[in-house]
Amino acid sequence: IFLKGSFLSVNCLCKHSGWQEIAIAPFTPQPTRPSHFWRVTSLTVDSFSSPCVYLLSSQHIFYPLTSCIYLHIKKQIVHLLLTDSPVILKILQNWVPRVSHYFDKEHYTYVGHQIVIQESIEHFGAVVWPGALALSQYLESNQEQFNLKDKKVLEIGAGTGLVSIVACILGAYVTATDLPEVLENLSYNISRNTQSMNMHKPEVRKLIWGEGLNEDFPVSTYHYDFILATDVVYHHAALDSLLATMAYFCKPGTVLLWANKFRFSTDYEFLEKLCNIFNVTILAEFPESNVKLLKATVREN
Repeated sequence: IFLKGSFLSVNCLCKHSGWQEIAIAPFTPQPTRPSHFWRVTSLTVDSFSSPCVYLLSSQHIFYPLTSCIYLHIKKQIVHLLLTDSPVILKILQNWVPRVSHYFDKEHYTYVGHQIVIQESIEHFGAVVWPGALALSQYLESNQEQFNLKDKKVLEIGAGTGLVSIVACILGAYVTATDLPEVLENLSYNISRNTQSMNMHKPEVRKLIWGEGLNEDFPVSTYHYDFILATDVVYHHAALDSLLATMAYFCKPGTVLLWANKFRFSTDYEFLEKLCNIFNVTILAEFPESNVKLLKATVREN
């Protein structure tokens, strides 16, 4: 969905012919809202011609360029809600160049602390991806909005542990999780960067998405204030298991913060599924890195 002046353009991505504009309609702001805030609209498309726009109301929140649009051609309804635009940010150069004998170590600075991360080319999870940098930067810069002090935080797909380390520095009780083959490097990084600091001792645990959740993390015992995830969505076969894992851990009062570099159509399909389950808001975008940072909470019944 794109704004073209005072018109709303509905575009569809066709597998063979690419992007096609299938409808265009006048776009009317709600008079009681600022010009950059739009309430839900209903777009009736009649054989791709003469569509009309009406103002309605809805509890669902979607960002128009990337998320859930229910489009039914031939006199059906498209429900859209355009909210305040997300913050547009640039990932800052928190990487610190150092002369090092180890080619596999990277140095970063967050919240006034130098963080040394050991990477490995053996696993996807042993590399610092852009989403981790984006979320680390956002947590550092928005401590009043997302106060992690003494909060229980679970990171799924923690990888190198950078985000978990930043959360520890910010005062959280952190549990960093990932696949068994990633845990050795993850544990090394977290231990190295937190052992000498006056903070809650972080925990590193195995978590295979969708497997053994009730046994390893029973609901009666484990409740988290924040679920953190970065670059967990890419071209792999465990996306449904990932979504089920997010749904399992996100209880009323839990905030899911997910930062991801959007590369493939499957990334947007996952976002659509996420919107079907959670209330989703885009907090920030990092256009140079194609990273989006989203907040999700459980819908109230």
